[in-house]
Amino acid sequence: MSPFNRRKERIRERSRMRAVSGTYEYAFLTTVTMIVLALGVVMVFSASLASAYFENQDSYFYLKRELLYAAIGLIIMFRLARFDFMKLRKWAPALMIIAIGLLVLVFIPGIGVSAKGARRWIGLGLATFQPSEFAKIAVIIFVASAMSARKQLLTSLRDMALPILALPAVACLLILVEPDMGTAITLTVTLGGMLLIGGVSMRVLAPPALAMAGLALVSVFISPHQMDRITAFLDPWKDATGTGHQIIQSWVAIGSGGLSGVGLGNSVQKFNYLPEPHTDMIFSIIGEEIGILGALLVIGGFAAFAYMGFRIAVKCHHSFGKYVAAGITSMLVGQAAINLCAVTGLLPLTGVPLPLISYGGSSLVVILASIGILLNIAVNPRGKIAAAPQRKFKAVKGGNSGRRDGRPSGAGPGPRRRAHG
Repeated sequence: MSPFNRRKERIRERSRMRAVSGTYEYAFLTTVTMIVLALGVVMVFSASLASAYFENQDSYFYLKRELLYAAIGLIIMFRLARFDFMKLRKWAPALMIIAIGLLVLVFIPGIGVSAKGARRWIGLGLATFQPSEFAKIAVIIFVASAMSARKQLLTSLRDMALPILALPAVACLLILVEPDMGTAITLTVTLGGMLLIGGVSMRVLAPPALAMAGLALVSVFISPHQMDRITAFLDPWKDATGTGHQIIQSWVAIGSGGLSGVGLGNSVQKFNYLPEPHTDMIFSIIGEEIGILGALLVIGGFAAFAYMGFRIAVKCHHSFGKYVAAGITSMLVGQAAINLCAVTGLLPLTGVPLPLISYGGSSLVVILASIGILLNIAVNPRGKIAAAPQRKFKAVKGGNSGRRDGRPSGAGPGPRRRAHG
């Protein structure tokens, strides 16, 4: 290709990208993401002021790390927004195998890191990595690839058990063993959303859902920590200073906020009253400092994301993109719903962070990367979501419906077509 043609191609590509970034779905989803992320960074700073100072003698410790994770995640998000999502399809089996391998490494002494009775992290020197976060997106891509390639198997659980559900089930089992029931539940909700979008009936989904519920019960009975959370959910006042302390302090924080909150930075509960104020319980601090209005802003943000994510999934013309979009939306919205229900006492505490808002490196980077893939599905020509509408002709006095070329009936004849012999 000559230099002149290369320059024309670059100009054409830049024009296409400018058109892409102006589409409704892309702009809407990017705006919602940036608003929720900005709120998250502010609240992480406010909620972690006390614990950061007491633990590290640096009130900005968690803020600086959160800004770093957000910057990395945004770079990945916008890069993936320009990356053809269809290329992920051929990588699906490799991503799934890598995810399972990383989940196994968690249990190897010297590699896996244990904290608070669970082994969920891999040590990386100054930082840690949580393989279960990577497993979420790997499972989504793998299942979407398998479903789009074998649509005929979606009518029977027996047919889709081995080629579609077997490896995700292994990943879920390894996550339960860590133990990390919250992430396992999130992964199950994600799979359910993808299968429903794929047209799988509730009758087919019922057996695997019951099997996952049985595994969750087994995990609860063999894990004292999870059993304590169940008893605290049923009656937190029975042990108000022990197992019920966290949820009671969460209620105190939310109840103290009222309509508009006590003011940004003025939370009392973050001063060692409420455990994990900048991670799992950050919504409680939002309720205390910004009040019901702040809580509604968070809920509205995730509702908007659910609307746009499922809109992209429904409108996408390619089955692989449709299933990936449904999986990413189900993962993010389902995780948010689990966190909000746990913090308000509607579900047992699960240790699931609030997406885009809670402090956490692995979770934030993976969520932003997933949104980048969703953005690409919204604007990728393969999905045809951002296709330009057909040009409509203006009505002309006298009528133009009688001519095929859309020209007014009084106009002269159009150019003749050359006859072919």
